[in-house]
Amino acid sequence: MILQDTADQAALRAAVRELCEGFGNAYWRDLDLQRQYPEAFVKALTEAGYLAALIPEEYGGAGLGIAEAAVILEEINRSGGNAAACHAQMYIMGTVLRHGNDDQKRRYLPAIARGELRLQAFGVTEPNAGVDTLKTATTAKRRGDRYVVNGRKVWTSRVQHSDLMLLLARTAPPDPRDRTYGLSTFLVDLRDAPPGMIEVRPIRTLMNHETNEVVFSDLEVPAGNLIGEEGSGFRYILDGLNAERLLIAAECVGDGRFFIERAVAYARQRIVFDRPIGRNQGVQFPIARAHAAVEAADLMRRQGSGLFDLGKACAAEANTAKLLASEASWQAANVALDTLGGYGFAHEYDVERKFRETRLYITAPVPNNLILAYVGEHVLGMERSF
Repeated sequence: MILQDTADQAALRAAVRELCEGFGNAYWRDLDLQRQYPEAFVKALTEAGYLAALIPEEYGGAGLGIAEAAVILEEINRSGGNAAACHAQMYIMGTVLRHGNDDQKRRYLPAIARGELRLQAFGVTEPNAGVDTLKTATTAKRRGDRYVVNGRKVWTSRVQHSDLMLLLARTAPPDPRDRTYGLSTFLVDLRDAPPGMIEVRPIRTLMNHETNEVVFSDLEVPAGNLIGEEGSGFRYILDGLNAERLLIAAECVGDGRFFIERAVAYARQRIVFDRPIGRNQGVQFPIARAHAAVEAADLMRRQGSGLFDLGKACAAEANTAKLLASEASWQAANVALDTLGGYGFAHEYDVERKFRETRLYITAPVPNNLILAYVGEHVLGMERSF
């Protein structure tokens, strides 16, 4: 297992870093103040081909692996940006690639790779279901050659900036013999929705993260937009979770390195009582410990990415990577805030912005307690805890 960048990955990292330099901290700072979407950045990232990293070359993508996609997202966050504005396209697209039919792949993947279509919205979570996805109540009822969708989703991010949505809806009641049966996955073309059939209600959050409640009222979706087999959608969603966990872990590693670099730089140059504060163990040791935590999380992320790209089982590694990386980035965020003191709370130093952004990943896209439950049951063999 390769636990450091290959030459190609190092070149990719340098190229992403160069692109990010054109969108410095002032750019992200202003967007945060005005609660705006980073349209120019996402456009540049798309035109450079980075959001098509996981799309095979036959469909116009780069044909890279999760390891390379992780490098892209990590470097965005390490540079001071926020990859959450566009990361979903990378792991949502995998559902179409692995479970879509040939017509769907030919129709959508090349256009996504060219940047003509955006697949950024993921409609799964519901107000009364949360992480208990099997309680999904949004329905999709077959009527001739169409499905009619009714229901509500929540925490559906970037829907205003997406052409397509991957939607999980119930097409049949649960089967007592198989609780996962009855949920289906659809690719919804948001551009085709007539007025009134999709209502988007923005949710203001701690950070600049365009997320929403979405209400569907008799929305018609062509039967040809059903992904895979009817009733098997829950398994398709699960199939993409390892990629999601690994990419989120990479973003957290990027955040962690951002915080540590800021803390180290400030500790070296800040003079108090005629000495740099970094000479004091009370400042230096917490930074060193946070660095160690981030590096350890990065190793687990690389291990999981390597297994994923080899087509081997990696659920334990992917979940553990997300757990460790989200906690390490939060540890580094607090260390940076402690090190900078009052300046850490100042908008112009960017720490408080990134502090808010990285806190999300302890809770989303899956709470760390559920990851602990997974490890306890499926890795350590203990009884189910919930």
